[in-house]
Amino acid sequence: IEREFGSERRRIRVVKMRGVKVRGGFHDLVLRTGGLTVFPRLVAAEHADEFDPGTTSTGLVELDLLLGGGLVPGTNTLLMGPSGAGKTTTAIRCMLTALEGGSRATYFLFDEGRATLLARSALLGMDLRPHIASGALDLMQIDPAEISPGEFACRAREAIEEHGSTFVGIDSLNAYVHAMPDEQYLVLQMHELLSYLNQKGATTVLVLGQHGVIGEVRTDVDLSYLSDGIVLFRYFEAHGSVRTAVSVVKSRVNGHERTIRELMISGTGIQLGAALTDFQGV
Repeated sequence: IEREFGSERRRIRVVKMRGVKVRGGFHDLVLRTGGLTVFPRLVAAEHADEFDPGTTSTGLVELDLLLGGGLVPGTNTLLMGPSGAGKTTTAIRCMLTALEGGSRATYFLFDEGRATLLARSALLGMDLRPHIASGALDLMQIDPAEISPGEFACRAREAIEEHGSTFVGIDSLNAYVHAMPDEQYLVLQMHELLSYLNQKGATTVLVLGQHGVIGEVRTDVDLSYLSDGIVLFRYFEAHGSVRTAVSVVKSRVNGHERTIRELMISGTGIQLGAALTDFQGV
């Protein structure tokens, strides 16, 4: 399949094979130095597993309260808001807490450079480099123009089944979606991938940037219905400064707070304040 930007896409389909049940549909493949690699279409129903559904902390007491206790294995949480609101920083804080608790993690980085993310995380008191050195964290830089949905699903499977990750971060969905405007069934493929991660008991955090800063804020594609939980980030003005508000607008697994809290990021890390009670229209 030729595309206007990025590498061409190749697919394979098995239409007949006597005496063998084949996996129908198209499967992505790549030709690289050394040979050919096929990425079989992911079917989440084939990968159900047993896991402990107990709630785990995000590392921020106030965010745990907003979420109704914290993050739950076997679910995915969407961090959604405008650029610069603190979505990636919050995702890193959640992942670092999991790593400090002995878990293994994989973080798929589409937008930001690996070196930039490591440097700014360290400046905020969240140094990821020791966990990369120990092998507990796989920080994977992804070029969305060079990867197909099938290959990305395969990398997610490797993160769970080979690396042993129980925490998976995808940052962000925007670059992945924008790089594949010709993929008609991208949302269905994302649904299958998230279903797989949930059935494997992974705690998944997704980052989705929205257009606009104040006023009308919108997204290119609606992925909210795929998410088990949604954390919404918004800017507001108070006393001559621009601040960030955080709220949880959806949770399928916990009775969450309906309050709005202020998010503050400084050299000492990330903090959430008390519930905002004197504001409207945040």
